[in-house]
Amino acid sequence: MSNNGNVPINLSSLSGGPLGASSSSAPPKGMSPKPGQTVCGDIDMRIDGNGTWFHQGSPIGRKELVRLFASVLRRDEDGAYWLITPAEMARIQVEDAPFLAVELTATGEGPEQTLTIRTNLDATVTIGEEHPLRLTFDPETGEPAPYVVLKGGIEAKITRAVYYELVSLGVKENPETEKNDATGRFGVWSGGVFFSLGQLDAME
Repeated sequence: MSNNGNVPINLSSLSGGPLGASSSSAPPKGMSPKPGQTVCGDIDMRIDGNGTWFHQGSPIGRKELVRLFASVLRRDEDGAYWLITPAEMARIQVEDAPFLAVELTATGEGPEQTLTIRTNLDATVTIGEEHPLRLTFDPETGEPAPYVVLKGGIEAKITRAVYYELVSLGVKENPETEKNDATGRFGVWSGGVFFSLGQLDAME
């Protein structure tokens, strides 16, 4: 999802009004505008919890256009999401994570296992130290919400079907020492790193 620096996107044309008329014109936290780069502020674009991109309330149906926007998507130090081109910066709203992990490929076994996910925009990434799994739980229902961390702290939310695949590949972290132990960490290996999917006793 890299930007080649020549993306033909006019962000100010998506704002629905003149530059400076939005609710915020402060730059992204931790990112300084380059000379000649305009901070547009907020534009009427959002990504819903299913990874669907909307502009002015209507879904963007062209996958090629979504990929183009995704190539310039960045996340600042406050966790806000921005579209950043060589000429402009504009903030958009993201309900959960901007991408979904929709497919899982596994090769190898145990600590030698490698897990690769494909996103809903057909990008692939290998889970490991640079792209770890992150797992949270709903405080009320206890339902897991798993994510894969992509470049720049942007995340892809793992779909339920892919999460079940991860669980089916799950093992004890230390199978020999925990052979007769009903507790301990349960999770998956990828890229030489063990990622916990929860406690064994809590999953029974």
